[in-house]
Amino acid sequence: MGDEIKSSIFAFASVPASLSYCYFIAARIPKGFLRLIFLLPVYYHFTILPLYMPIIFFRGVSTLFITWLGNFKLLLFAFGRGPLSSDQSMPLHIFIASCALPIRTKLPNVNPSSTSSRPSKKKPWFLNLGTEILALFSLFGLAAKYEETVHPVVVQIAYSCAMFFLIEVLVTLSSSAVRALVGLELEAPSDEPYLSASLQDFWGKRWNLSVTNALRHTIYKPVRSISAVVLGNRSAALPAIFATFLVSGLMHELIYYYLSGVKPSWEVTWFFVLHGICVVIEMVLKTALGGKWAVPRLIAAPLTLGFVISTGMWLFFPPLTEMGIDKMVFEEFSCAGEYVKGRLVALCPTILGHKSRS
Repeated sequence: MGDEIKSSIFAFASVPASLSYCYFIAARIPKGFLRLIFLLPVYYHFTILPLYMPIIFFRGVSTLFITWLGNFKLLLFAFGRGPLSSDQSMPLHIFIASCALPIRTKLPNVNPSSTSSRPSKKKPWFLNLGTEILALFSLFGLAAKYEETVHPVVVQIAYSCAMFFLIEVLVTLSSSAVRALVGLELEAPSDEPYLSASLQDFWGKRWNLSVTNALRHTIYKPVRSISAVVLGNRSAALPAIFATFLVSGLMHELIYYYLSGVKPSWEVTWFFVLHGICVVIEMVLKTALGGKWAVPRLIAAPLTLGFVISTGMWLFFPPLTEMGIDKMVFEEFSCAGEYVKGRLVALCPTILGHKSRS
């Protein structure tokens, strides 16, 4: 485990080096296709980076953070857009953090009354970082221990909840580290997705907003602009939404492939295609009804969450369990815990020896 951790650290260390090249050299190239060409080596390196991660958990994290979000942000940067293309001079450490971590910096001088986003509020006690980590490890542990004895539906629900806590923990830790080291004011990673009143609300405004923001700028807006020429502004959003969900599905498929090395089954892609179609239907119905009829949140929220979980158990999670990725990740956590415990035990005599001599 020690050698695997060292190899992963060395692989992650190549990220700030690559982004320093983007900051000092590629940024001086005029934005557009010429800068895009200069960034091609970084795109390639970020794409194959997870293959050098011997630890499956780190492989998944690097695929999400670097191969997906990092490359998407650099794609925007190539054309002078996105969070890396600030009009003001951005320090190197902020440039690296903004590209390599799933964070969203709060926009300065924004009038709260002029934006549609909900005001920030304190997270409920059960979504504090400590309880999230405890819940994550408890769910993984219980699911791995009782997977053979309980009903598969119970296991899938446990993995659904664990996925929510895993995303929350990863993004919250990233945000906390950046806030402490750099002092940036950051947006929340999600906004109580369990209260979503519709699929459009869940995917667009509440769940995993770092990914949502990246997809909005790299896929949704360009496709909508192109579609507007053919379909007009009123209908341009529909193909843009579908394209966004399709790309999201393909990127999740890439994560699964890097985790397992197994040929894609395309189930996770169909999961996002299905949700994209449903969001399009929601928008068409809302437009047709003109906002005259809406399901109360007390009913809409359980229906929305139930649909997300049930379709997730049908299409999203089975590839993970069939390939045994869940068990492998749990074993890695167990081995990491034993490794850290062994290192601490080895250090104790040394520390006690120093104290006795003093």
